[in-house]
Amino acid sequence: MKIRLFTIMSLLFGVFAYAQTGSISGTITDAATGEPLLGTNIVVRGTNTGASTNESGYYKLDLEPDDYTIEVFFIGYETLTRDITIESGQDMTMDFSLNASSSVMDEVVVSANRRPQKITKAPATVNVISAQQIADFPGPNPGELAARQKGVDFVRTGVQGTGINIRGFNSAFNSKNLQVEDGRISSLVATGLPLGSFTTITKEDIERVEIILGPNAALYGPNAHNGLVNTLTKDPRTSEGLDLVVGAGNQKQFTARGRYAMKVNDKFAFKVWGERTQGEEFEYVDSVYVGETAYNELDLDRDFSTTKYGAATYFSFNETSDLIASYGHSNNSNLGVTNAGRNQIKDWSIDYLQLKYVSPHFYGNLYHTWSKTEDTYAINQRTQNYVSFINNGFTEEEARARSFTEQWFPIDGIPDGGISLPRGSVFKDASKRLNAEAQYNNNFGNLTYVLGAQYQKDNADSKGTYLLDQDGGIEIDQVGVYGQLEYTFENAGLDLLFVGRYDDHELYGGNFIPKAAIVKNFEFGSFRLTYGKGIAAPSILNLSGNLFGGLVLGNGEGFTLEDGTEIPELKVETIKSWEVGYKGKLFGDKTFFEANAYYNQSEDFLSPLINISATSPVARRGNTPIGDLIPGSDGSFVLTYLNFGQVDTYGADLGINYFLNDKNRLSFNYSYFNYSLDENDLANDGNRDGVVLESELPINTPKNKFGIGYYYTGSKFFGSLYGRYVQEYDFFSGINIAAETQDLNGDGVDDVIENARNGRTWNYGPLGGFFNLDLNVGYHFNDNWTVGVSVTNLLDSEVRQFVASPEIGRLFMVELKYHLPIGNK
Repeated sequence: MKIRLFTIMSLLFGVFAYAQTGSISGTITDAATGEPLLGTNIVVRGTNTGASTNESGYYKLDLEPDDYTIEVFFIGYETLTRDITIESGQDMTMDFSLNASSSVMDEVVVSANRRPQKITKAPATVNVISAQQIADFPGPNPGELAARQKGVDFVRTGVQGTGINIRGFNSAFNSKNLQVEDGRISSLVATGLPLGSFTTITKEDIERVEIILGPNAALYGPNAHNGLVNTLTKDPRTSEGLDLVVGAGNQKQFTARGRYAMKVNDKFAFKVWGERTQGEEFEYVDSVYVGETAYNELDLDRDFSTTKYGAATYFSFNETSDLIASYGHSNNSNLGVTNAGRNQIKDWSIDYLQLKYVSPHFYGNLYHTWSKTEDTYAINQRTQNYVSFINNGFTEEEARARSFTEQWFPIDGIPDGGISLPRGSVFKDASKRLNAEAQYNNNFGNLTYVLGAQYQKDNADSKGTYLLDQDGGIEIDQVGVYGQLEYTFENAGLDLLFVGRYDDHELYGGNFIPKAAIVKNFEFGSFRLTYGKGIAAPSILNLSGNLFGGLVLGNGEGFTLEDGTEIPELKVETIKSWEVGYKGKLFGDKTFFEANAYYNQSEDFLSPLINISATSPVARRGNTPIGDLIPGSDGSFVLTYLNFGQVDTYGADLGINYFLNDKNRLSFNYSYFNYSLDENDLANDGNRDGVVLESELPINTPKNKFGIGYYYTGSKFFGSLYGRYVQEYDFFSGINIAAETQDLNGDGVDDVIENARNGRTWNYGPLGGFFNLDLNVGYHFNDNWTVGVSVTNLLDSEVRQFVASPEIGRLFMVELKYHLPIGNK
């Protein structure tokens, strides 16, 4: 299915006529102290319309003439509900004083249904990292706070390198969790990997981060397979002021960040931001094996750096509609872990341009993302190339120069004879992506409906270095349409939800993705039952890869071998998930409790790379002989990906927040994960060797983990102490192995040996098996100056949290912040 761009544009920026609007405005304060409450949410029930208060507690909400029910939410305070009538041209003033409730039941989330709603009514498990938590955490990477969330597997690959996974199936190249930033799908074009540290957003501009556990592809599209991470930035109209931050820590860490936001008038506001962060990774050298000999990584550079900047403007057409334009940039140099070793990432830049139209019933979003790198390379392959020249008598200078593109193969029986074959290690990228979305919402009484369409056009361009794009970039279109119905039985306290989505992709075809939920609401909380489907789409790299001179070929068209064997092209991985859960009070008003249990059925996994053709000069990819596709290749050795297998996973997550008083809070969370695999079903044989092994499935998840924390928030002093336990677990990903000694196939011989060489890597043993303590403390000298200190791994217990990564010792950062507020309302 194709959609022309002009159709999307007309949907996005069509002209709408409104009756003369009215408004409601006022201030929201603490009932006990009279202090204004920054960030209070004012939401019109059943719509996407809402506002939040600024530093003076002021809000304003423009509405068309009608009857409304508005709800006022703020974490730790009781919710207020008011019925109002707006007349044409009327400006209504309504102030609110909120009483403390020592509960997070009134918190508002937007990710579960793509509209504001109380967290207890959300038909999913949603973790929230709030603006206050982000502000109280010293350091440039608020993603570290994900380690404190229930159901989240948090891993650290180094000082800067962090990652998360949700409910199983992790790997060193994990694209199963969708990252969204201000409505933008934020992933690399060719690989589908989340941007992570490549993000263009700086910490001081983040309003909140919402993490949904489980599939949410029905609303967000492919790759919201295991979960969703949604980052929302601040509106300059409610976050005016200047913020400057400077910080330093061990491992030569240094960070300088800044943000300025201003509401110029009722029509126009803007914000700008920037960041420079740098440091040095922990000392660690991965072994590269050539034959039986291990070599150090060639020219390893442990320095990392990130530079970010951007700006956004907010223009109000009228009282109910905004046009938001933004641009962001980041440039990144660091070490990246892959399934085949590590990459030396050199000056990889990400840029985006975005234009959004927001009104009570219509939402339009158009954005363009592009990435660029010229000098990034695979360390493992480059080292092998270099060794092949050195070992065959070439000079150091020539070996280094040719190591980026070639490998030398000696020929037996010919003195000094041999041949050079293309084994390029450099990854260039000049990829682009265009996205457009239009969404309309409205309601008939208690029925709320949402209709939307999304368009994405990828142009993946590796300049012939790692894709089949020798003749130019690979262009792929995909379209998704979705609809959502939500009905509320107010007298019964019952919410029903159904979402249906259809995606059509130019290469892997069409997929229907449903989601359904029922939520039963009580005054003390809510129970829910949810069914959802998710898909993990094969990336352009999986479909059209051409790595290391044709050793690895993507399987976007299928293969035909010399004996006529047909290997089908890749299709999407799927997951079907059932979940029950409860969110609400427990034993009084001071305890907020959330628990869920889930059961998933997953199938059609992406296999490990396997050799599909042995001495097959007539082997074809699609209709093209491999020899014609890859000059110099006879198809005698080709690695590619297949779909295989089915596995059932199940588990539970729980979280408890106990408010001792308005300054002290305790938290506890626990997660359990397990799976069931039929080892007698050869469909589960990932590498097609006739034996089903658990190591071929990318489970890679601890069975048990928990966290416990203490938080203090005072007028001057603030801080937290958080402990995290992760049970020991095996991890298999490509050439990477981190596992205990074991006999995988039951033949009486150990296939995996701990603290020894295993295949092409060194196995240091299982991951996890640790308890870490993290400490954050800070002090507000006055309204302008704040100092903060963060210490990760307080006890300096050296543990290895990921494959191809160093043992992580103690990390600390000291930051000084300056905040200058401007404006009153």
